[in-house]
Amino acid sequence: MQAWTTVPTPYRREHAVWFVEELVDGGWREDRERTWAVRVGGDLRGMVGLARRPVRSAEVGYWMAPEARGQGLLDRSLGLVLDHAFDPTGMDLDRVEWKAFGGNWRSWRAVWRHGFRFEGALRLGGVQRDTRRDDWVGGLLRDDPASRPGPGPAPPWRSRCHRHEPP
Repeated sequence: MQAWTTVPTPYRREHAVWFVEELVDGGWREDRERTWAVRVGGDLRGMVGLARRPVRSAEVGYWMAPEARGQGLLDRSLGLVLDHAFDPTGMDLDRVEWKAFGGNWRSWRAVWRHGFRFEGALRLGGVQRDTRRDDWVGGLLRDDPASRPGPGPAPPWRSRCHRHEPP
C-alpha cells in the first residue's frame, strides 16, 4: 500500500491520530471530506473517501488491506460511495475524479469497473514523500452511462507502453 499512497513512512501514532481526528472527524464535521471504514466482522479492512473539490465535485480515494483483496469488498464499497456522491440527498455531485500514481493498475481497474473514463497522465504531476511521480487521472460524471467505457482496464495509450502490465 505504501508504494501507491502518500502515507508517511514510518507511520506513527501521531499520524493515525491526525487521520482520525482531523481528516475523518473534521472532514465530516466541516463537510470537506467524507470517509467510510470498510469492516469485516468488526475488523478494519479498508477505507473509501470523497474529498470535496470546487463546484460540485470530489476526488475519490481508497485502500484495501492485502488480506481483504479479491473478495469484492472494494467494488461494493465504491458502488455505495459513488451512489452517495451523485444522490441529491447525499453529496449531489456532478463529477467524481480519480487520481493514482502511474502504473497503479489495480486502482485503475477498481474505478474502471464503475464507469470511470481515463482522462490522461500528468507527467510528474504527483508528489510522494518528496519525489515527483506521474499521475493518472480519470473521471465519472453524474450522467455517464452505468457501463464500462471500454473493452478493458488499459488506458488508451496502453499499446505503446510495454513497461507496465495490467494485473
